[in-house]
Amino acid sequence: MTNHWVDIKNADLILIMGGNAAEAHPCGFKWVTEAKAHNKARLIVVDPRFTRSASVADVYAPIRTGTDIVSWAPWSPTCWRTTKIQHEYVKNYTDFTFIVREDFTFDEGIYSGYDPQKRKYDKHTWDYEMGAMAS
Repeated sequence: MTNHWVDIKNADLILIMGGNAAEAHPCGFKWVTEAKAHNKARLIVVDPRFTRSASVADVYAPIRTGTDIVSWAPWSPTCWRTTKIQHEYVKNYTDFTFIVREDFTFDEGIYSGYDPQKRKYDKHTWDYEMGAMAS
């Protein structure tokens, strides 16, 4: 999580992905219920398990275990093109620039772009103005 729990009370959309905030952080989760009650916030829970957080979600998306990043990657360009995100924050303080390429593959636990000699993945350049991979 990149923000303080209290910030959530002002949200109008909350996404919980791969965690169970209602169970793991019951005191902090009260801000989710506050946002739902006072801001009419919508709660989306993306998790393979039906959890306590999922039980109060407006949308529950049960994905297969281990597919959370893969399932989120197609939304990244859409999020960037909208004005509904904090662009400067995302650009400077997140891993947004590590976008999955169109030639993405997953074979025997290894994603495409892995260099076994360097023991790390290629870094890709994201063109922030175009909202696409730079060539």
